[in-house]
Parts: sequence; structure tokens; C-alpha cells
Amino acid sequence: MELLTISQVTKGYEVTPRMLRYYEKMGLLKSVHVENYAYRCYDEEAIRRLQMIILLRKLRIPVKGIAVILEDKGERAVNILRENITELDGQIKSLETVRKVLMEFVRRLENNSDKNPIDGLQDLELMEAAKGLVLSKSNLKENFGMNELNNANENLAKDLPVRIVLLPPFTVASNHVIGEEPEESVGDLVDKFIKDNKLYEKKPDSRYFGFNHPNPGILEGGIHGYEVWVTIPEDMDVPEPMKKKHFEGGLFAALTIKFPEFQYWGELEKWVKNSAEYELNYDPQGLEIMGGCLEEHLNWVYSSHMGWPKNGIDGQLDLLMPIKKKGVNV
Repeated sequence: MELLTISQVTKGYEVTPRMLRYYEKMGLLKSVHVENYAYRCYDEEAIRRLQMIILLRKLRIPVKGIAVILEDKGERAVNILRENITELDGQIKSLETVRKVLMEFVRRLENNSDKNPIDGLQDLELMEAAKGLVLSKSNLKENFGMNELNNANENLAKDLPVRIVLLPPFTVASNHVIGEEPEESVGDLVDKFIKDNKLYEKKPDSRYFGFNHPNPGILEGGIHGYEVWVTIPEDMDVPEPMKKKHFEGGLFAALTIKFPEFQYWGELEKWVKNSAEYELNYDPQGLEIMGGCLEEHLNWVYSSHMGWPKNGIDGQLDLLMPIKKKGVNV
């Protein structure tokens, strides 16, 4: 098998460059550096490991657990898998209880169509059955393959905990870097800006957003861009090469993820497309600016201001996808 470039891997296996770099940082993958070639490449062994990582992520195994499974085929790996099975067993049991209660409601309504269905809430038997339910998103089949597994993940996406948020207009200090790994360096200047200006003290509600600009695949050789915004007071000066910009605000579908679960971008898009109330409202610039989608790095400004404490609040992002009410022109 010939070496694959980072661009070929991201396209072929539906992962983002940041996910690949994160897996490398966590020791799950190793890239190959070819002489006189600036970009990461991946050999056959790396691709096999990536396929296993993708499978285990679809099975809801956390990244730290995947690291153990890939390196330890013994008792530790078995324990991690058993822990996930135990958790699923609890979810399945709750789902079975939900189904039984729903079926009982159906039976009673069909046999007593003249009664108010709320009367059933006074039934002690039903109330006892419903106690302690843990609502689950699991959807399992006895016979399975990758198609069934993918379908199961799509079914889970229908129940994503999506929030609808209205971002207000705001002023930002922007930094934009284009290169092979722009996400790795784009925040350094903003981090310094936050500390130098004591931004958190002046604006404790300051927020930090990022987006591909341009998206991977538009430029050749794995080069792409990433732009970050940090919200600032309107009268604050912004030093070069950062730029001061204004954001008009808008309506977004929001989903909180743990880094680096960027595969949920696809699930969030499916959620919007299946919505009876909302539809996508991508920016006309399209992939040049990620369609107007934003990644909000939660608590980033606070953590920067505090010098990135080891026990800080980090590792979570909001994926923000632009939407509008169906039938509404904006």
C-alpha cells in the first residue's frame, strides 16, 4: 500500500486533520515524514489502526480506553469493553421498561378510548415501573456489520441534545493563519492578547470561536486555514496582525462535544435536515468559511487568563451550525 497524505486520509475516512493530529498526540497513530516532503503521510499500519479507532469510537469507547485496547490485548482491554457492556445493559434495561410502559398506555387507551390518558398517571403500578428510568439513546440489533453500526449511529443522532441559540451581534479580535497545521498556532497570538489586555477582567463574558478558513481540500497539499475570534469591548484596540471585526449574529443549532469529536458535525447536519421546524442557513461563501459554522471553545478565555491551570475547565466545544426557521427569509 502506498503512503497516503493527510488530505487523502481525511477525505477517505471522514476524519478531520485535527482529529488525526490529536490521535497522534495521544499516541494512537504515527505518521511518516518523507524526505523533502513537508506534509504528514500515513502507511498501511497507521491506516489499519485508524480504522480500528473509528470503529471503537462508533462503539462509544473513549479515547483513553482506545489507547489501552490498541496496546494491551489482555485483561485491561477486556475490562474496558466489559465496563461499556455493563453501561449498555443498564440503558437497554431502561429502554425495555420504557417500551413496556408505553405499550401498557397503548393497551389501556385502546380499551378505554373514552378516558383521559392522564388518568393513567394515577396508576401506582405504572408509576412504580417508571421510577428510576435512565433515558437512553441506544439502538442495538442482534445481527450487525458496519452498515448496521452506521445506521445505529444515525438513529442515535436523531436524539442528539441539540440546543437552539441566538448569537447576538458582537465585536471580535480576529487572528487568521494558513498552513498545514494552522490550528496548532493560531491561538498563540490570541492567548497573548488576552493576557496582555487582561481581557477576562474587562469582559468576563468574553467568548472564543474558531472556523476553517479556507476549509481543508480547497488548497493543494493539505494546506488550509483556521481563523479564531475572541469577543472584545467595542472600543478596545487590536494590534496587528490581528484584525478587528464585527459579527452580525444569527440563529444556530448548537451541540456540545468533547475534543476531538468533530465527527458530530455530520450528525448535527443530519439533525437539522430532519427537523420539522428549522433548515440550514449556510453562508453563501460556502466551504471558504465552513459555511458560516463556528466552533466555540468553551471557557477558553477564562483558562487563558488563568494561565491554563492543570485543573481548569477545558476540553469542551460547542459546534454551531447556522439555521433559520422554515419558510422564513433572512
